[in-house]
Formats: sequence, structure tokens, C-alpha cells
Amino acid sequence: MSERLQPGEPAPAFTLSDADGNEVSLADHKGRKVIVYFYPAALTPGCTKQACDFTDNLSLLADAGYDVLGISPDKPEKLAKFREQESLRVTLLADPDKAVLEAYGAYGEKKLYGKTVVGVIRSTVVVDEAGNVERALYNVKATGHVAKIIKDLGI
Repeated sequence: MSERLQPGEPAPAFTLSDADGNEVSLADHKGRKVIVYFYPAALTPGCTKQACDFTDNLSLLADAGYDVLGISPDKPEKLAKFREQESLRVTLLADPDKAVLEAYGAYGEKKLYGKTVVGVIRSTVVVDEAGNVERALYNVKATGHVAKIIKDLGI
């Protein structure tokens, strides 16, 4: 099971494909704060709600100096369909081999309907301008989470 990140640690570097197949790296955002959120699957109700919440607040977050990256194990084609179907403006990244999910502690055992399963742990990591973990939140709720982040970050 992957280790959870702690504030002050360097955020694990990554380069993943976006919905259009373009490579996006965490290093591309150096000098800006980045909200990296991990979700189980595109085109599912909870993940759609969360992605729409981030899209609805993207301008507010950007004005406060934050970029937003959403990462799931979906393939780029599914992410493109998700983006089009829901009019998403958040950058969605594909991690089908789950290496980044594991590096961020967002993949492992979790409870689902009372059973222990292995899968994506809905998580959000805020990375500061220097590339270090500012906050690491695990087992977050899909609904209301974006509002909580905005409040907690004082935006």
C-alpha cells in the first residue's frame, strides 16, 4: 500500500498524458500552486460532480494563483469524452498504470459499501510554488470538497 504524503515533502514529479494525448508535467507548473486531485473514474456520478465543481471554481482558483490537475486511471480517450460530455475546463490526466496515484498515496485499500477493496482513494494534494506538498487530504468526499478547499486555503 502506498504511503501518504506529508506537508513539507517534495511532491513526486510526474509527466502524464492529458485528454488530447499531450504530455503534462508537474514541473510545467513550477512557480504556481497546484491542486492535484485524484478520482476513481471519469463519467461516474461522484467524479462528475467533483470535476464540475472544480470547473465552476477554476477562475476563482486561477486568480488566487492555483492551477488544477485531475488524475484518474482512465485512458486519454475516456477523459476526452468526459471533458466534452460535461464541458469540463479542468486539465484531466491519465494514469492507467497507477504509478502517480501510488506515488501520491492515492491508491490502495479503502472501504466501499462496507467491504475492503483496493482502488483509487479520492484525494487532493496542494503543491506549493517550490514543488513541495502544502496539504495532503485523503478519503475526501466528492460533494462539497471544492468549497472546503477554497475555504481552507482562504480564497
